[in-house]
Amino acid sequence: MTRAVPVSGGMVAFGWQLGEPMGRKSVASPERSSATGHDPSALWASRLSRPFGFRLLVLGVVLLGLLVVITFALVREASTPNRATISAPSPPPLAPPRPPFTRAEEAYIKALWPIHGAVERSTVRMSLGQIFYTINDMSRTELKPRVDDALATYRQAESRLRALQPPPSLQGAHDDYLAAVRLFQKSAAEVLRMFEDGNDDHLRTAYPLNQEASNKIREVGAKFWPNEFVPN
Repeated sequence: MTRAVPVSGGMVAFGWQLGEPMGRKSVASPERSSATGHDPSALWASRLSRPFGFRLLVLGVVLLGLLVVITFALVREASTPNRATISAPSPPPLAPPRPPFTRAEEAYIKALWPIHGAVERSTVRMSLGQIFYTINDMSRTELKPRVDDALATYRQAESRLRALQPPPSLQGAHDDYLAAVRLFQKSAAEVLRMFEDGNDDHLRTAYPLNQEASNKIREVGAKFWPNEFVPN
Protein backbone atom coordinates (compact mmCIF):
# COMPACT_ATOMS: atom_id res chain seq x y z
CA MET A 1 0.00 0.00 0.00
CA THR A 2 1.29 3.48 -0.94
CA ARG A 3 0.58 6.71 0.86
CA ALA A 4 1.66 10.24 0.05
CA VAL A 5 2.80 12.36 2.94
CA PRO A 6 3.04 16.09 2.51
CA VAL A 7 6.43 17.58 3.26
CA SER A 8 8.04 20.88 2.61
CA GLY A 9 8.36 21.45 -1.12
CA GLY A 10 6.37 18.37 -2.24
CA MET A 11 4.98 14.98 -1.38
CA VAL A 12 6.90 11.91 -0.22
CA ALA A 13 5.45 8.56 -1.11
CA PHE A 14 5.64 5.73 1.35
CA GLY A 15 4.60 2.21 0.61
CA TRP A 16 4.09 -0.94 2.53
CA GLN A 17 2.53 -4.25 1.98
CA LEU A 18 0.26 -6.16 4.23
CA GLY A 19 2.30 -8.34 6.48
CA GLU A 20 5.36 -6.20 6.18
CA PRO A 21 6.57 -3.46 8.44
CA MET A 22 5.79 -0.02 7.22
CA GLY A 23 8.91 1.78 6.07
CA ARG A 24 10.20 4.18 3.42
CA LYS A 25 10.20 2.89 -0.13
CA SER A 26 13.64 2.47 -1.45
CA VAL A 27 14.71 4.74 -4.25
CA ALA A 28 17.31 3.63 -6.71
CA SER A 29 20.46 5.67 -6.47
CA PRO A 30 22.40 6.90 -9.47
CA GLU A 31 25.17 4.51 -8.65
CA ARG A 32 22.76 1.59 -8.61
CA SER A 33 21.22 2.62 -11.89
CA SER A 34 24.64 2.84 -13.43
CA ALA A 35 25.48 -0.54 -12.11
CA THR A 36 22.43 -2.05 -13.71
CA GLY A 37 23.16 -0.39 -17.07
CA HIS A 38 20.32 2.20 -17.11
CA ASP A 39 21.52 5.79 -17.19
CA PRO A 40 18.68 8.03 -15.94
CA SER A 41 19.73 11.02 -18.06
CA ALA A 42 19.94 8.92 -21.19
CA LEU A 43 16.60 7.30 -20.41
CA TRP A 44 14.87 10.65 -19.95
CA ALA A 45 16.48 12.05 -23.11
CA SER A 46 15.27 9.04 -25.04
CA ARG A 47 11.73 9.47 -23.73
CA LEU A 48 11.71 13.19 -24.56
CA SER A 49 13.10 12.65 -28.06
CA ARG A 50 10.49 10.09 -29.07
CA PRO A 51 7.56 12.55 -29.53
CA PHE A 52 9.78 15.03 -31.33
CA GLY A 53 10.99 12.37 -33.75
CA PHE A 54 7.45 11.23 -34.39
CA ARG A 55 6.41 14.80 -35.18
CA LEU A 56 9.25 15.13 -37.62
CA LEU A 57 8.14 11.94 -39.32
CA VAL A 58 4.56 13.12 -39.66
CA LEU A 59 5.69 16.52 -40.91
CA GLY A 60 7.89 14.86 -43.50
CA VAL A 61 5.04 12.71 -44.75
CA VAL A 62 2.75 15.75 -45.05
CA LEU A 63 5.36 17.78 -46.91
CA LEU A 64 5.99 14.87 -49.25
CA GLY A 65 2.27 14.59 -49.98
CA LEU A 66 2.03 18.31 -50.70
CA LEU A 67 5.02 18.07 -53.01
CA VAL A 68 3.37 15.24 -54.95
CA VAL A 69 0.12 17.18 -55.29
CA ILE A 70 1.90 20.36 -56.45
CA THR A 71 4.00 18.40 -58.93
CA PHE A 72 0.93 16.69 -60.34
CA ALA A 73 -0.87 20.01 -60.68
CA LEU A 74 2.07 21.61 -62.48
CA VAL A 75 2.42 18.70 -64.87
CA ARG A 76 -1.30 18.72 -65.62
CA GLU A 77 -1.32 22.47 -66.18
CA ALA A 78 1.60 22.20 -68.57
CA SER A 79 0.01 19.35 -70.52
CA THR A 80 -3.45 20.95 -70.75
CA PRO A 81 -3.80 23.42 -73.64
CA ASN A 82 -4.62 26.92 -72.61
CA ARG A 83 -8.25 27.87 -73.19
CA ALA A 84 -7.17 31.10 -74.78
CA THR A 85 -5.03 29.21 -77.31
CA ILE A 86 -7.77 26.76 -78.29
CA SER A 87 -8.86 27.76 -81.72
CA ALA A 88 -12.56 28.50 -81.62
CA PRO A 89 -14.50 27.94 -84.81
CA SER A 90 -14.13 31.08 -86.80
CA PRO A 91 -17.36 32.79 -87.78
CA PRO A 92 -18.28 32.63 -91.43
CA PRO A 93 -16.79 35.47 -93.40
CA LEU A 94 -19.13 38.36 -93.81
CA ALA A 95 -20.29 39.15 -97.28
CA PRO A 96 -18.56 42.21 -98.64
CA PRO A 97 -20.77 45.28 -98.48
CA ARG A 98 -22.60 46.06 -101.65
CA PRO A 99 -21.25 49.10 -103.44
CA PRO A 100 -23.53 52.14 -103.43
CA PHE A 101 -26.20 52.31 -106.08
CA THR A 102 -25.35 54.21 -109.20
CA ARG A 103 -27.45 57.13 -110.32
CA ALA A 104 -29.24 54.96 -112.87
CA GLU A 105 -30.00 52.34 -110.24
CA GLU A 106 -31.27 54.93 -107.79
CA ALA A 107 -33.53 56.43 -110.44
CA TYR A 108 -35.06 53.04 -111.21
CA ILE A 109 -35.58 52.20 -107.52
CA LYS A 110 -37.29 55.52 -106.91
CA ALA A 111 -39.60 54.92 -109.87
CA LEU A 112 -40.41 51.43 -108.61
CA TRP A 113 -41.22 52.55 -105.06
CA PRO A 114 -44.77 53.89 -105.67
CA ILE A 115 -45.61 50.78 -107.71
CA HIS A 116 -44.34 48.62 -104.89
CA GLY A 117 -46.43 50.50 -102.33
CA ALA A 118 -49.63 50.10 -104.32
CA VAL A 119 -49.03 46.38 -104.85
CA GLU A 120 -48.36 45.76 -101.18
CA ARG A 121 -51.44 47.66 -99.98
CA SER A 122 -53.75 45.83 -102.36
CA THR A 123 -52.26 42.46 -101.46
CA VAL A 124 -52.68 43.03 -97.74
CA ARG A 125 -56.25 44.29 -98.15
CA MET A 126 -57.29 41.33 -100.30
CA SER A 127 -55.55 38.78 -98.06
CA LEU A 128 -57.24 40.14 -94.94
CA GLY A 129 -60.57 40.03 -96.75
CA GLN A 130 -60.08 36.36 -97.54
CA ILE A 131 -59.24 35.63 -93.92
CA PHE A 132 -62.33 37.47 -92.66
CA TYR A 133 -64.45 35.60 -95.18
CA THR A 134 -63.03 32.24 -94.09
CA ILE A 135 -63.89 32.89 -90.43
CA ASN A 136 -67.37 34.13 -91.39
CA ASP A 137 -66.56 37.70 -90.43
CA MET A 138 -67.11 39.03 -93.95
CA SER A 139 -69.63 38.19 -96.63
CA ARG A 140 -68.94 37.46 -100.26
CA THR A 141 -70.54 40.74 -101.18
CA GLU A 142 -68.03 42.59 -99.01
CA LEU A 143 -65.06 40.55 -100.22
CA LYS A 144 -65.62 40.95 -103.96
CA PRO A 145 -64.80 44.70 -104.16
CA ARG A 146 -61.47 44.06 -102.47
CA VAL A 147 -60.55 41.41 -104.99
CA ASP A 148 -61.68 43.58 -107.91
CA ASP A 149 -59.59 46.50 -106.65
CA ALA A 150 -56.54 44.28 -106.16
CA LEU A 151 -56.78 42.85 -109.67
CA ALA A 152 -57.05 46.34 -111.15
CA THR A 153 -53.99 47.45 -109.15
CA TYR A 154 -51.96 44.47 -110.34
CA ARG A 155 -52.81 45.14 -113.98
CA GLN A 156 -51.90 48.78 -113.61
CA ALA A 157 -48.65 47.83 -111.89
CA GLU A 158 -47.73 45.57 -114.79
CA SER A 159 -48.25 48.41 -117.27
CA ARG A 160 -46.14 50.78 -115.18
CA LEU A 161 -43.38 48.19 -114.81
CA ARG A 162 -43.22 47.67 -118.56
CA ALA A 163 -42.69 51.40 -118.98
CA LEU A 164 -39.59 51.36 -116.76
CA GLN A 165 -36.11 50.99 -118.18
CA PRO A 166 -33.98 49.27 -115.54
CA PRO A 167 -30.18 49.41 -115.82
CA PRO A 168 -28.52 46.13 -116.78
CA SER A 169 -27.46 45.51 -113.17
CA LEU A 170 -31.12 45.49 -112.03
CA GLN A 171 -32.68 43.71 -114.96
CA GLY A 172 -32.97 40.44 -113.02
CA ALA A 173 -34.73 42.11 -110.09
CA HIS A 174 -37.05 43.89 -112.52
CA ASP A 175 -38.02 40.62 -114.20
CA ASP A 176 -38.66 38.99 -110.82
CA TYR A 177 -40.91 41.83 -109.74
CA LEU A 178 -42.84 41.69 -112.97
CA ALA A 179 -43.31 37.93 -112.59
CA ALA A 180 -44.59 38.46 -109.04
CA VAL A 181 -47.19 40.97 -110.22
CA ARG A 182 -48.43 38.51 -112.84
CA LEU A 183 -48.76 35.82 -110.15
CA PHE A 184 -50.84 38.23 -108.08
CA GLN A 185 -53.11 38.74 -111.08
CA LYS A 186 -53.63 34.99 -111.48
CA SER A 187 -54.37 34.64 -107.77
CA ALA A 188 -56.96 37.41 -107.82
CA ALA A 189 -58.58 36.03 -110.97
CA GLU A 190 -58.87 32.62 -109.31
CA VAL A 191 -60.59 34.14 -106.27
CA LEU A 192 -63.07 35.94 -108.53
CA ARG A 193 -64.19 32.61 -109.97
CA MET A 194 -65.62 31.83 -106.52
CA PHE A 195 -68.23 34.54 -107.04
CA GLU A 196 -69.30 32.90 -110.30
CA ASP A 197 -69.85 29.32 -109.16
CA GLY A 198 -69.97 29.75 -105.36
CA ASN A 199 -67.17 27.21 -104.79
CA ASP A 200 -64.80 28.21 -101.96
CA ASP A 201 -62.13 25.85 -103.28
CA HIS A 202 -60.96 28.68 -105.51
CA LEU A 203 -59.53 30.34 -102.40
CA ARG A 204 -57.34 27.32 -101.72
CA THR A 205 -56.23 27.22 -105.35
CA ALA A 206 -55.34 30.89 -105.33
CA TYR A 207 -53.30 30.74 -102.11
CA PRO A 208 -50.06 29.15 -103.52
CA LEU A 209 -49.98 31.72 -106.32
CA ASN A 210 -50.32 34.54 -103.84
CA GLN A 211 -47.64 33.06 -101.60
CA GLU A 212 -45.11 32.63 -104.41
CA ALA A 213 -45.70 36.19 -105.58
CA SER A 214 -45.25 37.53 -102.03
CA ASN A 215 -41.91 35.71 -101.69
CA LYS A 216 -40.61 37.23 -104.92
CA ILE A 217 -41.71 40.71 -103.87
CA ARG A 218 -40.04 40.23 -100.49
CA GLU A 219 -36.72 39.21 -102.06
CA VAL A 220 -36.64 42.20 -104.37
CA GLY A 221 -37.73 44.56 -101.60
CA ALA A 222 -34.95 43.31 -99.30
CA LYS A 223 -32.39 44.41 -101.88
CA PHE A 224 -33.87 47.81 -102.61
CA TRP A 225 -35.56 48.77 -99.32
CA PRO A 226 -34.12 46.76 -96.40
CA ASN A 227 -36.19 48.82 -93.98
CA GLU A 228 -39.06 49.51 -96.38
CA PHE A 229 -37.94 53.12 -96.84
CA VAL A 230 -37.53 54.77 -100.16
CA PRO A 231 -33.84 55.59 -100.80
CA ASN A 232 -32.74 59.20 -100.95
